[in-house]
Amino acid sequence: MEIKTFIVDSFTTEKFKGNPAGVCILENDISENSMLSIAQELGLSETAYIKKLDGHSSFSIRYFSTKKEMPLCGHATLAAAKVLFENSDSKEIHFSTIDNLALVVKRQYEEITMEFPVYDTIPVTVPLLMLEALGLKEIINAAFSPKNNDILLEISDSDILAGLNPNFNDLIKSYSNITGVLVTAPSNKKEYDYEYRYFWPWAGTNEDPVTGGVQTFLAKYWSEKFDKTKMKAFQSSSRTGYMAIEIQNDKVLISSQAIITFVGILKGLDS
Repeated sequence: MEIKTFIVDSFTTEKFKGNPAGVCILENDISENSMLSIAQELGLSETAYIKKLDGHSSFSIRYFSTKKEMPLCGHATLAAAKVLFENSDSKEIHFSTIDNLALVVKRQYEEITMEFPVYDTIPVTVPLLMLEALGLKEIINAAFSPKNNDILLEISDSDILAGLNPNFNDLIKSYSNITGVLVTAPSNKKEYDYEYRYFWPWAGTNEDPVTGGVQTFLAKYWSEKFDKTKMKAFQSSSRTGYMAIEIQNDKVLISSQAIITFVGILKGLDS
């Protein structure tokens, strides 16, 4: 079996910036073990597997980090859509996830807009060890997204955010049974509203360079604080990335661009 495979830099207009995702186009089903092995071989934060469904521009999509299957991933969805749009005249794609979540993705010229659900957060208390592991002396607020299994920490300054250098061994020990920790702050840059970084050694790599899936709860969090529905977000990781955000009732629209950097063939896979 041969599988056409891509590496796509998402949430950027520059090669080798943003967040690289693997995209595998499946003609036939393969096992979950094979999906995990391919993701580990590529070594990226996540790899998307897409397969054509009945109906125009309809595809199943599954996401694997190097450690496990993930229910939803923003940058891998953007990457998969970029590959499909590059090879068709369609301006709209419908993805169906492993949890039967319907994702609508549209393009307008080079910009791609993903329609994701909006989730609530609840208050949470985090241990001092987590803050110490992150290098934080204080936080403004802590919240938890039950749907994403992520902790959100708001701090006061985006310069402090950009300078964080976590101790990941201590971070993993500081809390159990979560997917990741998101640290966020109002942006000091005039072109953005808020910034964030996402650390997830529990389920994937130490730091995800640019994360779209967290906007399912982060966008609502800042929308309520700023009292606005349209915002621009910046992820201040070493690779950096950006996206435009719009809250529409129970949906969040995430818009950005992506660049295909590698195209190849995975050869000799049994199933």
